[in-house]
Amino acid sequence: MSRVGSRYFFSCAFLMVALGLAGTARAQGDKPAAAGDGSKSSATVTGSQAQPTDEIDPLKRTPNEKQKKQQKKSLKIELSKTYKKWLNEDVVWIITDEERAAFKQLSNDEERDNFIEAFWQRRDPTPDTEENEYKEEHYRRIAYANEHFPAGIPGWKSDRGRIYIMYGPADEVDSHPSGGTYERPMEEGGGETSTFPFEDWRYRYLEGIGQEVIIEFVDTCMCGDFHMTMDRSEKDALKYTPNAGLTLYEQMGMSTKADRFTGGGLEQLGAGPDSSSQQTKQFDRLEQFAKLQAPPPVKFKDLEEIVNTKLITNLMPFDVRSDFVKVTGDTVLVPITIQMKYRDITFANKDGVQRGTVNIFGRVTTLTGKIVQTFEDTAQVDVPAELLPRTAENSSVYWKALPLRPGRYKVEIAVKDVNGDRKGLWSRGIVVPEYSDDKLSTSSLIVADQMEAVPTKDVSTGNFVIGLTKVRPRVAPADGKPALFKRNKDQKVNFWMQVYNLSVDDKTHKPSATFEFDIVNIATNKPVVQKTESTDQMGNVGEQVTLQKSIASANLPPGTYKINIKVNDNISKQTIDPSATFAVE
Repeated sequence: MSRVGSRYFFSCAFLMVALGLAGTARAQGDKPAAAGDGSKSSATVTGSQAQPTDEIDPLKRTPNEKQKKQQKKSLKIELSKTYKKWLNEDVVWIITDEERAAFKQLSNDEERDNFIEAFWQRRDPTPDTEENEYKEEHYRRIAYANEHFPAGIPGWKSDRGRIYIMYGPADEVDSHPSGGTYERPMEEGGGETSTFPFEDWRYRYLEGIGQEVIIEFVDTCMCGDFHMTMDRSEKDALKYTPNAGLTLYEQMGMSTKADRFTGGGLEQLGAGPDSSSQQTKQFDRLEQFAKLQAPPPVKFKDLEEIVNTKLITNLMPFDVRSDFVKVTGDTVLVPITIQMKYRDITFANKDGVQRGTVNIFGRVTTLTGKIVQTFEDTAQVDVPAELLPRTAENSSVYWKALPLRPGRYKVEIAVKDVNGDRKGLWSRGIVVPEYSDDKLSTSSLIVADQMEAVPTKDVSTGNFVIGLTKVRPRVAPADGKPALFKRNKDQKVNFWMQVYNLSVDDKTHKPSATFEFDIVNIATNKPVVQKTESTDQMGNVGEQVTLQKSIASANLPPGTYKINIKVNDNISKQTIDPSATFAVE
């Protein structure tokens, strides 16, 4: 017993030394486990006034502040699951320790989206093409591992799945799925024995590890769980059976079976004609085992700088806004609005008119890089030559509406100033909301510089048209300042929003809700406009209501304002209060 313990101690010591020399072994913890004026309405009946507490539907009870905080916390956790899955499942075997540490330091989803894009592009063998063959092959390997190597756990978690994902299919596989009779090679002592199921995978060459790499997996539990081993004797089912499965030297009386457990070293192979030469290779086996624990080296580190530069390049400045409008239960309209200042566009004289031309390309992808939507168009601006100097601060606005399913996407937009040959790139992650049928919700609250009804023939068609209304958003600049409106008699500040899932009274078959509009001067925190409306004043409305309000910018002193629209559903007792900011100068 003391000798066995000593052997185990020295084996562990050898392993720790090798892991320290390799410097790349993964810590065990990194392995995944498995319309009238008025003040705010005060007539809304509370739940306790409407009916006894024990008759209130718990699902429709207005949450208190503690519950709201808990809901926000739950939402944040839910949204972060995508990134946790990516880190701890999708790329757990190929991400380096430095990359993992860097990813954990990121503070927001935009940074994480940019990191993920850079992660894949660093490994892209053909960065000049649309496809990323490395990523496609990686996810194919995960699918293959899950299909072929499950063992009470997903295939990607198993040792065979890990090696397959990291290094691909072996050049040669010696498989013994049922174990049974086995003639040992001379380097394992020779002789005949019976084995547990096992497989030997041979790779001719693995970068960073070496040539003729042989990896052995053994299923000692006979349950399909093949684990990687350094000790080739582990597959010997008769190792602990006296006088059974003897090696050549043990058969000849030149060694005893007990010697296997007293000689120390990594393996408990019996003595044979080639035993001494194998003893000298123990440190080589330790080093190989340690290297196999580390993620494969990144081949294209020189691309990292290119990717980082690409992500922040914005030689031609422009601003982008995305909004969300419910279409059906599983489809959301996502209008993308692009705004460019005339001063950033190069104009060329054409027949006495100054014309600016900008090419626009957009692409929407999932988190795994699958392309969902692409669009490309040309935007032109014509300005009389004599007016061009006075319109430098004017903006050209481009609009594209994309139907998307709820989920997380990455939106990339590239623009090119044709006359000036300037280029710009904008890249952001967006979360398209899911509009459930039983939850009070709203579309984006759009602050627009134009809002007007459209002819019947143009309903839901054309630029900036949402349903029955043309709504042109005013896009906020990329520096974080709010959307800006000029203070003059011809300029209006418009607000547009849709409300979904208002509850309907069982008797009247009508909703009962109030809508409170508040515009507050942020600097003074004083309200400048207060308005309350109700569904009773709106005539025939249903579960969905479109809210539209306008105010002349001349009626607002210069400053920064916040518009808040509070929706109170008197039937379901749900409340929602979206807001937006804008500035007047």
